[in-house]
Amino acid sequence: MAIKIEMLRCFCTVTQTGNLAEAADRLGRTQSAVSMTLKQLEDHLGKKLFEGERKNQLSPLGAQVFDLALRQVRQFDQAVQNIEAAAQAEQGLIRIVSVPSVGALIFPPLLDHMTREFPGVKIELRDTDTQQVLDAIAEDQADIGIASGHHPLNGVRTIPLFQDSFGLVAASDHPLITRTEPLMIADIKTAPFVRNALCDIIQTHAFLSAIESAEITIHNTHSLITLVRNGEWITVLPQTVAQFLPEAVAFRPISDLQDKRQVYLYIRERSRFQDLTEQCSAFILSREFA
Repeated sequence: MAIKIEMLRCFCTVTQTGNLAEAADRLGRTQSAVSMTLKQLEDHLGKKLFEGERKNQLSPLGAQVFDLALRQVRQFDQAVQNIEAAAQAEQGLIRIVSVPSVGALIFPPLLDHMTREFPGVKIELRDTDTQQVLDAIAEDQADIGIASGHHPLNGVRTIPLFQDSFGLVAASDHPLITRTEPLMIADIKTAPFVRNALCDIIQTHAFLSAIESAEITIHNTHSLITLVRNGEWITVLPQTVAQFLPEAVAFRPISDLQDKRQVYLYIRERSRFQDLTEQCSAFILSREFA
């Protein structure tokens, strides 16, 4: 018997819930049906996926299978959504994924432009980190991507969009924001620092030394800004972020930090609605981000 996507979905759901009853309820199936599906998968593999009879601890093989299976289930579900959206998009469908700091700037005017110029067009917008932007483009889950850094992909055009400097982000009344003298990298050591994924772009040795003891990393930009707004925490982000910071949070340049973030536009060379993709890309390229 071949492994089917519903076998993998069943296994992933049982793993996530830790018991058959809750998994069956979530899947809308009977507990015996879920148990039978798991048995079919294990019989096909010839090995157990769980330790013992309870379903709350994976075997070594089960842990490996779970990572692979969960990825495939998510990709399958995304593909189904894309197929259904494409079938309903009589006037066309454009799928765009961007890093949050750029998406917050480009999504509102882009929506206005596309809905005005192409009435009835379906638009899907997502914001996520650079790696997931690249994955979405490479796996044909998006037509256009906006990400930090240059990462060549087969069948994808990569165009420089803009670059911006890094600076300190902290509460508006934080001493490092309100001080009159220029801000330096060495000053970062004087306050608790929270890392984010964009810190990995910075290569200046003094900066890396200054944050090497940072123990907290937050990947979600909204959560990151919320943290620095409510306390003594500081972080470093690109200057474009300053354009949508809340009033209680401020951005300040760091005089001796010269690194810049390079942002690129990724365009699939073949998409179902290529004209829409090109029109949308042209609009993004026409925008001023500085």
